[in-house]
Amino acid sequence: MIAFSGSPIDRADNLRADPDALAGMMNWKARLLALDGLMPALDDNGRLAWGTLADIAEDAELVFLGLDRSNGGEKPCFAAVPPRGDASPRMANPQLWALMATLDPGDLALYGGARSLIDWHARHRFCAQCGAGTVIAKGGWQRSCESCGAQHFPRTDPVTIMLAEYEGRLMLGRGKGWPERSFSALAGFVEPGETIEEAVQREVFEESGVRVRDVSYVASQPWPFPSQLMIGFHSYADDDALVIDETEMAEIIWFTREEVAASLNGDGPFRAPPPHAIARNLMKWWLEQ
Repeated sequence: MIAFSGSPIDRADNLRADPDALAGMMNWKARLLALDGLMPALDDNGRLAWGTLADIAEDAELVFLGLDRSNGGEKPCFAAVPPRGDASPRMANPQLWALMATLDPGDLALYGGARSLIDWHARHRFCAQCGAGTVIAKGGWQRSCESCGAQHFPRTDPVTIMLAEYEGRLMLGRGKGWPERSFSALAGFVEPGETIEEAVQREVFEESGVRVRDVSYVASQPWPFPSQLMIGFHSYADDDALVIDETEMAEIIWFTREEVAASLNGDGPFRAPPPHAIARNLMKWWLEQ
């Protein structure tokens, strides 16, 4: 399973637009995701910790995550919006990086979705159209401006992450500021006015100077830092001549199948991406083809 996918709770979209139904679920049965800012709290078993709605202030903004239907019940799940969001890169928080490798897959998916949502609320308390304050709506899946009437929705930014292949070798890159020997697939945001296939071709060419074709989809991954959808692709390069964009990339190298396999096993020429990164899934997929 790809990390951050497979949330175990029912999102219950039909309840978001029903204020009376949401209010009726805010009782002793409701579960509140325990958080320290945006960091999750864990119980004695290393699972996500949960509290009750009595654990928060009366004026706290609550986001409805969905319904937990496990064990034959139906428990509403909520998370509270923190005072501020997180604009720092994920690598600036080693504790979070380590936590991602230990959480149960279902817990990781649930936490990732909750983190993306409450972080968006914490950073979007004012209307982008008129500057007035906004209020939470639709169970936390919308913010509304009471001044101009604008409606704002949680955003997800599409990012292409792609493998480029040439004569049985794979192009991998090391970004500026990355640790030595740490290589991954090239990646970049989709820009307005282009398809995701065009974004793959543009990003590979901009970073490596290589033209690619026959772009095909492989897999996707939610990435809550702060809220991207990583869309994984494979492509074929027309040649292997590199012209590296040194403003973004420290190195780009073509690796053989044997080198990629050895690196995924921990004894190759580069340090492979961690298990929770889709880039590792893409490399494993490539080896299996």
